[in-house]
Amino acid sequence: MRTARDRDRPVVWINGDADLTTSDLVGEYGETERISERDKYIHNVVKSKDIIRDRWVDNPLTLAVKEGATLVYNEFSRTKPVANNVLLSVLEEGVLELPGQRGKSRYVDVHPEFRAVLTSNSVEYAGVHEPQDALLDRLVGIHMDFYDHETEAAIVRSNVDEADQARIDQTVTLMRRLRDRLEINVGTRAAIMAVEGTGPADELDEQTFGDICVDVLASKVSSRDDIAELRGEVEAAIQETKLSFVDH
Repeated sequence: MRTARDRDRPVVWINGDADLTTSDLVGEYGETERISERDKYIHNVVKSKDIIRDRWVDNPLTLAVKEGATLVYNEFSRTKPVANNVLLSVLEEGVLELPGQRGKSRYVDVHPEFRAVLTSNSVEYAGVHEPQDALLDRLVGIHMDFYDHETEAAIVRSNVDEADQARIDQTVTLMRRLRDRLEINVGTRAAIMAVEGTGPADELDEQTFGDICVDVLASKVSSRDDIAELRGEVEAAIQETKLSFVDH
């Protein structure tokens, strides 16, 4: 969103979903339009005619293409690849085809200021489809790794009210160490939740801190044995990082 706003163009947002179809992206005949005509040209003779026709409604991709907006397509790989095929001609030939439309209206020239930012998690996540090569060939891929310690700590600080900086730093330090030790994904949200969890503790000791971190990460494992293993890893990481638990 920050990148899109920096272009100083309108921004159109789409959330990828397994139920999303091509029509959800480009549009469809979604309304009925009634036109009534009354002919009173001859005195005492009234002619009337009602014309009922379907009315096309543009959806986000078509709006972005027409207006030269920046399309932010969040989690695009959660949408089934067949629905995203409509992007191929947009990105390659600069033409959007509207399935269901008729005549000249079926084709829309892509505005020269149109841009698209597609975001996705890796295919290992549940509910994610592997995108087709034809689409990936038309994209520039940028792998976003985790932030550095300073940036990650700043993000945590901005999301937790009245959190002590020393507590934030020690939590981020531990989560970064666990990120290297564990097979599960340990994101920045885990650090935010852990700092929030330490808030009610008047005095934060090693045991309490470890319990909170285990609770935050326990949702990513599936059995008691896995939790016991997780607890062991958390305790080992605390010892490795040599965190100080002096109340500030």
